[in-house]
Amino acid sequence: MTTDNAIDLRGLRKVYRPAGGGEAKTALHGLDLTIPKGSIFGLLGPNGAGKSTTINILAGLVNKTAGQVSIWGFDQDVNPRQSRASIGVVPQELNIDPFLSPGAALEVQAGLYAVPKSERRTMEILAAVGLADKAEAYARTLSGGMRRRLLIAKALVHRPPVLILDEPTAGVDIELRQMLWSYVRELNAAGTTIILTTHYLEEAEEMCDRIGIIAEGRLVASDEKSTLLAQMDAKTLVITPEGEAALPDAPEGIKVDRREDGALAFTYARSKVSAEAVLDLARENGIRIKDVATEEAHLEDVFVQLTTRS
Repeated sequence: MTTDNAIDLRGLRKVYRPAGGGEAKTALHGLDLTIPKGSIFGLLGPNGAGKSTTINILAGLVNKTAGQVSIWGFDQDVNPRQSRASIGVVPQELNIDPFLSPGAALEVQAGLYAVPKSERRTMEILAAVGLADKAEAYARTLSGGMRRRLLIAKALVHRPPVLILDEPTAGVDIELRQMLWSYVRELNAAGTTIILTTHYLEEAEEMCDRIGIIAEGRLVASDEKSTLLAQMDAKTLVITPEGEAALPDAPEGIKVDRREDGALAFTYARSKVSAEAVLDLARENGIRIKDVATEEAHLEDVFVQLTTRS
């Protein structure tokens, strides 16, 4: 393992065995995963893939069956206290004490992590997540979006170098989502490594610089986002014609569709067909070109391809 990585997982395995007997279920099959320091890493996968199990093992909430876990250079078995102190987790569930104010909740959290009173940043953190004016309000009076912000604030009280966001924008409005992502970028720019799980793949594509995809307890991809997207061979050339144009008869390797706005979308394998060949096809069919745009593969295409293949 190397200290250049925020997270190092080697041969991580988790088997759930029913208390009353019965068939055991393997959630993780020898997972190997590295997350570089300073990255915004998207941990993606379909439901039941093993994402939550991985996160819970990192947080110390679930015991692994086998393997090695290192967080910020601390082995979880050798230095459990230091490894847990190196990570902050924002859970998907809104699990807050309804009778504590946000200010009190952060003070309690700081106490649990043995943060000295002189080093606590309760009001600073509440201001950063937009809850300074709610510092003394009961948590039960907060809206769903405010409760989500409070969870992020609680995860930051001990200044963890690694922050895990588990579906942080599930059920929140656009304004809050933009605020959260703005703050996450600020944290990352200040040196915090961010690990994000989300079902909004366009969100992961916009935010993350590296992506890991898990399917059925196995890592099927882990690389820079640009590298993963480059694996998709399909490309689309969108031609807006002058006036109305008929769909041309396309040769093998090129698919043509008409879009609602009248544009013609030519989809082809760029390893076999050139963009010039597509333009020649349009001209040969009498299509007068008003505008041309290209569309590359999206993360959703990579996700579907890799998880379906696995």
